[in-house]
Amino acid sequence: MPFDATTLKYDAQGLIPAIAQAEGTGEVLMFAWMNAEAVARTLATGHVTYWSRSRQAFWAKGESSGHVQRLVEMRIDCDRDCLLLLVEQRGPACHTNRRSCFYTALRGGDEVEILAPEK
Repeated sequence: MPFDATTLKYDAQGLIPAIAQAEGTGEVLMFAWMNAEAVARTLATGHVTYWSRSRQAFWAKGESSGHVQRLVEMRIDCDRDCLLLLVEQRGPACHTNRRSCFYTALRGGDEVEILAPEK
């Protein structure tokens, strides 16, 4: 059955959450938002494109940093309201220059940094 992006469930702002996961390792790299056009651009180019809520603009991952995400596979959750993007990540995924945006953990009641920035 051909994919129809209009069957995805977007929120009131026309956005759907997207989780980027490293293909092969399963490491969760980041979370961002996509709209229907960002989904279409990603599928057409193979280069992951998000929607920046703060800039109100498309954001092709790595366009300024060079830390590109190449789409390996897009998965849709059972409710069709969240996307899982299996990606090949080149360089850090986080704007803080860390491999993952999830670099802080709560351990024993303390907030602990578990990933240092890459050099």
